[in-house]
Order: sequence, then structure tokens, then C-alpha cells
Amino acid sequence: MTLRPGDSVKFIGCSPEQISWGNNDDPNKVLEVGKIYKVILVDIRRFHTKITLDGITGRFNSVCFDSP
Repeated sequence: MTLRPGDSVKFIGCSPEQISWGNNDDPNKVLEVGKIYKVILVDIRRFHTKITLDGITGRFNSVCFDSP
């Protein structure tokens, strides 16, 4: 899935390994599984992509999200 600012994503949960890979923030503490969120920033790294969501503090591993 190619993400762009303005896209919507559904949070599907995130394992400890997905959180720690690349020092991401823990979305399990602030997001609800199954809820739809709006992407405002996409940071493509060498081995993973971090996303920032509208109204949510933190940067999260994109593998923890799916298309709505």
C-alpha cells in the first residue's frame, strides 16, 4: 500500500517488534483497533515507513495499518 498525506488508514494493531523496529511510537496506547484515521505525514525510511496521523501525537510504523 502506497501512502500519501490525506489518505485514510485503518488501525489493525501493532506487535512489540513492529513498534520497536525503527524506534516507532506505540499506537496501541492511543489508537483504537478498527478505527479509521487520516494520514498527515509519510516518512519513507530505508526499511520501513513511519506515518503521522491527524490529531494524534506520535509516528507509527505503517505495517500496523490497512486500507479502510
